[in-house]
Amino acid sequence: MVRKGSYFLDEPLMLKCKVPVAMTTKSPGQPPTGVDIDLREREPASKINFLAVVRPSREANVTALKPIVYLHGEPRIVWKEEEVDRMIVKENLEYAVIGKFSYGWPEIQELRKLIPKQCDLKGECNIGLLSNRHILIRASYLEDYVNLLSKPAFYILHHGWTYPMRTLKWEPMFDPEEETSTAMAWISFPSLPPNFFVKEAVFSLAVAVGKPL
Repeated sequence: MVRKGSYFLDEPLMLKCKVPVAMTTKSPGQPPTGVDIDLREREPASKINFLAVVRPSREANVTALKPIVYLHGEPRIVWKEEEVDRMIVKENLEYAVIGKFSYGWPEIQELRKLIPKQCDLKGECNIGLLSNRHILIRASYLEDYVNLLSKPAFYILHHGWTYPMRTLKWEPMFDPEEETSTAMAWISFPSLPPNFFVKEAVFSLAVAVGKPL
């Protein structure tokens, strides 16, 4: 854009001039020739839109929001069961266990160090605080998940004090104010023929009692 007086010209400025080149001569003693340069060749092939550069893309990081439905004038949001299952997997809650302390407990920073060692966990785990007496242990191995739920309580030793910790199965509708009705139990199948030892057969039989692990 070129300013001329009090006007602005949007058309590109086109100039044509002769630039002397000292190394270009036709013969000794003859003055150097000029080279014609058209400044239009230096104009960018495409113009950059400044707003397109500084403005964030609206399509990036778009979060899909659930629609709000109303029941008797009250707003509600509804998730389907398969949607909840996907969220559980996304948040690594497949092998989540609740740890409950009833008679005092160490700081959460200390529990993150003590529980994996004293509970003999093989894989990594994420430990967070749920309430003033409940912690959430996200185990990464099924073996650790079964180990945490197979004992009635663990006794966490810290600075000469012992803190009993009960372990409970985490559920999506877990309420810290209510005791869970879910517990782990070992079952046996006496005189089961060896051909039924395969996982599909054992799990099919266990479904009659509860959800097999």
